[in-house]
Amino acid sequence: MKELLKTNDPTVIAFAQALLQGEGIDCFEMDVNISVLEGSIGILPRRLMVRDRDHFMAAAILRDNDVSLSE
Repeated sequence: MKELLKTNDPTVIAFAQALLQGEGIDCFEMDVNISVLEGSIGILPRRLMVRDRDHFMAAAILRDNDVSLSE
């Protein structure tokens, strides 16, 4: 799996997941439960992962929808 997106904003993750699922690309959100360690203040970023073979297409889909990959 490859990291596609890293952000502190949960709405960006949700939007990206919806876009990818709409195109049939499986994705997995990592670091969701890290909020237990940080006290739910949102300072540690979450990561969105995709399969290696889907990374190029997924990145293109997010760029086409103005989702910044380097947040």
